[in-house]
Amino acid sequence: MTRIERIIEFLNQQPKDNFLRHALALEYIKVGEEQKAHDLFIDLLNESPDYIGSYYHLAKCLERMNNKEAALVWYEKGMEAAKTAKDNHAYSELQAAYEELVY
Repeated sequence: MTRIERIIEFLNQQPKDNFLRHALALEYIKVGEEQKAHDLFIDLLNESPDYIGSYYHLAKCLERMNNKEAALVWYEKGMEAAKTAKDNHAYSELQAAYEELVY
């Protein structure tokens, strides 16, 4: 059984587990399934906008999909969410990635 299959099996038991959804998206990225990862991150963040770690990975995914404008939007949303959560580390990482893409 692959890691993806194992995570899906766990998700069947706990479909709204953010950690598992995030982990599955990362596994899809590893195997080149950017669209599947994108869709998972979008669903996760629409339902749980406070799951800060997914903003960075979604934006990076969008960069790899050659959608710079959408990546910038998600970096901005992530910075706002990190600011609200008072997560300075995440804010700094998102800001650095944002600035690297802009400049």
